[in-house]
Amino acid sequence: MTEDAAGRDEYYVIPEEALSYLPREWREQLQTMADDGRAILKSVDSELSQLSRLTIASVNLVTLKHIKERLTEYRFAPTMEAIFENEMLVTAFVVTYARLQQGGVGSGFARGALPEHLRSFHDEILELRNKRFAHNAGHHTIKEAMEINFRDGRFEVQLGSEVRIQIGGAPEWQELVDFLDGLVADRMDRVIAKLTEKTGSDWSLPKGPAPEEIERSE
Repeated sequence: MTEDAAGRDEYYVIPEEALSYLPREWREQLQTMADDGRAILKSVDSELSQLSRLTIASVNLVTLKHIKERLTEYRFAPTMEAIFENEMLVTAFVVTYARLQQGGVGSGFARGALPEHLRSFHDEILELRNKRFAHNAGHHTIKEAMEINFRDGRFEVQLGSEVRIQIGGAPEWQELVDFLDGLVADRMDRVIAKLTEKTGSDWSLPKGPAPEEIERSE
């Protein structure tokens, strides 16, 4: 690593195959550095694996936060399009929440990790996911409403359903999302602290809000 004229760090990547073309003293120094680096990374393999799993959890969390923001901004209108829009957003929120909760070793979270007053809302979200959106298991918010009439010597069937919707999602969902945001951040900080402790070198993660726009190069 070097600095350019503006004082910014510059990195150069040398393929391992190119080492044989360098002077012997350079080869030996670079090989020692590479071996030391591999040894350090191997010693913290479990922490790096946990950090990788938490990275996936953070992607789900960012998605969940975006969906909740859309739900908060949603304004109801007495049209099928508006109803379907709300249903789409609630479905996305519930499924993403369940994916984040289940996670994997070191990335999911247990019901007991939540504040007690939020656990019933957690239960409701998972019940929605399991009985309404992921499976047709008879959730109480959706009921069959088929009617059969006998007219002029024949039976007429009218298909229908009764669906109860939550406009914009429950208000407590935002508190759940905020708590999980802090939970994932705290877990990442703990892993980074452990990496620093085990290796004796500083480790860091970039922090701050994501950029609002992604710049595209021509």
